[in-house]
This record gives sequence, C-alpha cells and structure tokens, in this order.
Amino acid sequence: MRDLSLGLMPGVTAETGAALAQAAGVCLESQGHAQGVNLRVRGDRRGNHELHWPLVTPQARRSWANEDDATEDGAAGVAVLLAREEIGYLVVERANRGAGFDYWLGSHSEEVASYEAKMEVSGIRNGDESDIRKRVREKLDQIARPVPPVAPNLPAYAVVTEFSRPVAEIREKKP
Repeated sequence: MRDLSLGLMPGVTAETGAALAQAAGVCLESQGHAQGVNLRVRGDRRGNHELHWPLVTPQARRSWANEDDATEDGAAGVAVLLAREEIGYLVVERANRGAGFDYWLGSHSEEVASYEAKMEVSGIRNGDESDIRKRVREKLDQIARPVPPVAPNLPAYAVVTEFSRPVAEIREKKP
C-alpha cells in the first residue's frame, strides 16, 4: 500500500495514492489487523499480498471517521494495486460520475495513456460471505449496463475488498 504514495500510476497522483493507502490502513487496523497482514485475492484472479500501509495516527483516524468514505477509498487503494499486480493494467484515469465504473485501466507511455479496460470498486468494512457475493453481483450488473458512449466493447473488472478477513474478489466481465 505504501507505494501508492510514489505516484507510479498515471491516473493516481502521489497525494491521492497516499490518501487511499491511509484510508485502507484505517480500515485494516479498525478490524484488528497489523502491518504485514495477508490479503487473499480470489475470483478470476488468485493470489496473496502482504499489506503494509502508512502509520495510522489518531489524526488519521479522525480524518477518516466517516466509515463509508474510508471503506470506499480504502477499497480503491487496494483495487489500484490489484489492477497492476493481478489484472496487469495501470490506473490511467478516474472515470466521471455516471459512467458506471470508477477507473479507466490501460498502459501508459510518456505521451499518452491508453484506455483498455474499466474497473468498478467497492468495499465492505466487516461482512460475511453472502455480503461479498451480493456486492460482487451488484458491481458486475452495474458495469454490464450499457452507458453509451462509454467504451461498451472493453473488458470490465469488479474489485470488491472486504477488510475484516481481509479478502479481495476480482471478477471480469468480458464485452
């Protein structure tokens, strides 16, 4: 998580990445996890990732006291990393509200970003298996809805992170 603050993604500044990592840290620590906890990835991708996040101070906990915002932004931080590590894309741009997904994924050169896939993100602070399955279905339905003219023929990914376990489920919706 810490490398989010390095600005290595063309669509995520160092400052935004640091905020997402901090939110994820607040969520993970609120569920009793310590640095180095294993995130299990399942679904259409499988793996394990040892998570390390910035120090969670009392000020950080107060900054992220809105649990909904912290959970969604923390899940976005996890998903941004998984886009690179598991899906094989970089986040190249934040999608506009109403597009039906959160991020454009692709590759990047110094001159131009390419838009090769879409990613929808969601987080659950503390849920059970039925909560995860339900959220994954909701997100797959959401990204499957045609929102012309927003890239109807690109693959789309739903990434749902549940922080109490912690687990992230990645599901691909092919065009």
